[in-house]
Amino acid sequence: MLPTRAFGATSAAAVFESSWPKVTGLVSRYVTERKVPGMIAALGWGDGPLGAIARGIEGFDDSDPVSPDSLFRLYSMTKPITGMAAMLLIDEGKLGLDQPVADFVPELAQMRVALDLAKGLESRPARAQITIRHLLTHTSGLGYAGMSRDKASLELLRTGVVPAVVSRYSIPQFTPPVPTPGPEEFLRRTARVPLLFEPGTRWSYSMAYDVLGIVIERASKARNFAAFLQERIFDPAGMKDSFFQLPPSLERKLTTNYGVLEGIAIPIDRPQSSAYFDPPPFAYGGAGLVSTPADYDRFLGLLVNRGKVGRRQVISERALAMGLSNLLPSGASIRGTAIEGAGFGAGGRVGLGADEGSFGWSGAAGTVGFINRRIGLRAGLYVQYMPFTVYPVQQEFIAAARDDVLGRLSR
Repeated sequence: MLPTRAFGATSAAAVFESSWPKVTGLVSRYVTERKVPGMIAALGWGDGPLGAIARGIEGFDDSDPVSPDSLFRLYSMTKPITGMAAMLLIDEGKLGLDQPVADFVPELAQMRVALDLAKGLESRPARAQITIRHLLTHTSGLGYAGMSRDKASLELLRTGVVPAVVSRYSIPQFTPPVPTPGPEEFLRRTARVPLLFEPGTRWSYSMAYDVLGIVIERASKARNFAAFLQERIFDPAGMKDSFFQLPPSLERKLTTNYGVLEGIAIPIDRPQSSAYFDPPPFAYGGAGLVSTPADYDRFLGLLVNRGKVGRRQVISERALAMGLSNLLPSGASIRGTAIEGAGFGAGGRVGLGADEGSFGWSGAAGTVGFINRRIGLRAGLYVQYMPFTVYPVQQEFIAAARDDVLGRLSR
């Protein structure tokens, strides 16, 4: 039996859930149908307190209830944090938005572009240098091992250029056949694989943010990228439970991640044997963080509240405005992509037109986090299963939150 809550707390939770009926129904349905062991929606307004709609437990064989302090693998929800870290350095003049990446990672100074990836890896010299803007907007031409099926991305997978932690077990298409190397060798192996296209010409989801994390480390002269985030974002924002490597003391708070095969959930990363307790080759800026709904809500709060926590300015308003704007290079094609009809900023989709003011991104294990600056909304959904395409929970959450907001506004 799950632990009961005090009457007052239960009443407060019921009142909060009544203002989010669609989101509450979504969370309840997935857990009741045992598609997942637990799920939590974390929602807030402006600089107000976090409210949570939580159902279920941290794993099918873990009786701890999910809560705002449960630990979830963020995967690509790491990207907006890395993007805003880059904005800090651009604002301080330590990086230039259109500065060549090779100024900091000379390993990528002489990239080549594939001639025809349908046939093989034959290539020609790139006409343009990859820039910081290209990394920020996934227009660099870099591939993405484990996420894309093109020949360049498959070659990255074959050579261990896989910037993600999944499991201590070997899982095809997710874990590399050889160990992922440290940052210098990671860059050298990356340079040997041709780009998918000429930098700046197209949007294609990529490992650009893992390269960007290395750039930030070098440009800032920080001890490492993780230390930079800790000093410049996590500590000032009060994010005490965000890590690239988990301390052993937090095992009890970690959820289980599942691989779903033909509707059956198979544990691929349990707390007691999690790969996140092992030191990664380096801090993956694109997909490396484990965090809690409470911590990530503090980050989303920075985005909604002009870069502030209380009276403390963590990210300058100028840096934040740049990061939340459409940074896509002029003329870059987004047709047929995940951001068609939108823009892309510092790690997330930027809403345009009727969707102006929205910003956010999702993760490979089902999580999603976004804001809407026009109305001051902070919203995140946390669950753990792979691949994320098995269930449409990310799209359903965004739609449910939108419907609940519209229902609130119409009353």
